[in-house]
Amino acid sequence: MIDAICLEIEQRADYLASKELSSIYFGGGTPSLLTKAELNQVLETIQGRFTLANSCEITLEANPDDIDLERLSFWKQVGINRLSIGLQSFKESDLQWMNRAHSVNEALQCVSLARKSGITNISVDLIYGLPHLSMEEWKQHIETVLAMDVQHISAYCLTIEEKTALHHLVESKKIVPAGEDDQSEQFIYLTEQLKGAGFNHYEISNFGLPGFEAVHNSSYWKGAQYLGVGPSAHSFDGKSRQWNVANNTLYIKNLASGTYFELEELSPKDRWNELLLIGLRTSYGVNLEQLFAILEPSKDYVEKVSEFKQNEWLFEENGTLLLTSEGRLKADFIASELFV
Repeated sequence: MIDAICLEIEQRADYLASKELSSIYFGGGTPSLLTKAELNQVLETIQGRFTLANSCEITLEANPDDIDLERLSFWKQVGINRLSIGLQSFKESDLQWMNRAHSVNEALQCVSLARKSGITNISVDLIYGLPHLSMEEWKQHIETVLAMDVQHISAYCLTIEEKTALHHLVESKKIVPAGEDDQSEQFIYLTEQLKGAGFNHYEISNFGLPGFEAVHNSSYWKGAQYLGVGPSAHSFDGKSRQWNVANNTLYIKNLASGTYFELEELSPKDRWNELLLIGLRTSYGVNLEQLFAILEPSKDYVEKVSEFKQNEWLFEENGTLLLTSEGRLKADFIASELFV
């Protein structure tokens, strides 16, 4: 697999217009299981084809149960300067319910170990809106995570996707999902507490201390080009999107023939809708000059924007369309109403 990923990097070195990278992200699985030699091999292949910016953010996704002093040491040695740790919860029964391999104690210890190792940019993930998570427990989670002294927090609301085991359990009444009011209450409390602690709420699910907003994810939200390598990886060159086959064996087998991905050319309608969907989720908002360069705004769009402004869900500032605090609770609905 590592050889295949390195081969894809070699083959697709010309995909990006710029040869200078502002970020590298090891994610989408269990990269924290890679050995020092394997991580070095990938990074050396990248550096053979690209230049790394002086401030290049190099993130590694890590499971709490994979973090120990030995791994932390070699991650630093190979150049990892940011960790993204999937804590998810500080409630033992919720971790078990989500089939997480780590315990609450491991969640607490791993962040402490990472800080002691000298990694000064740590992001953690939390999940709210869980079926059995009370408001008091959620408040304790926020208190706990703030005491950890991390630089970045991603907090996601539990979503129930169709055709999943969770969806089946909800349909069969074996699990009662959290109501929208409970989810909204937990989200509002989260945003207020993190803002009070000095975090910038720069994307609906993401909060960073000043200067610690994720460079990599921000590139997605700003519509920058990116190259994804490995099974299931997505890439975007500004005009088209492509995604690699998910199956590991097929990915390795078809790499040489170039038949390991699908490609979609984005129409003006696609680009308009994506810019709205992604931009409205961020504190950067939607640049209206950029939006209207794709398509002329329709009468329906103008009427909807006027309605949402009257509802105090949207506002305009310096040619940028932004959501209000209340609007953020309805972000996906507002974006979909403005779609072509």
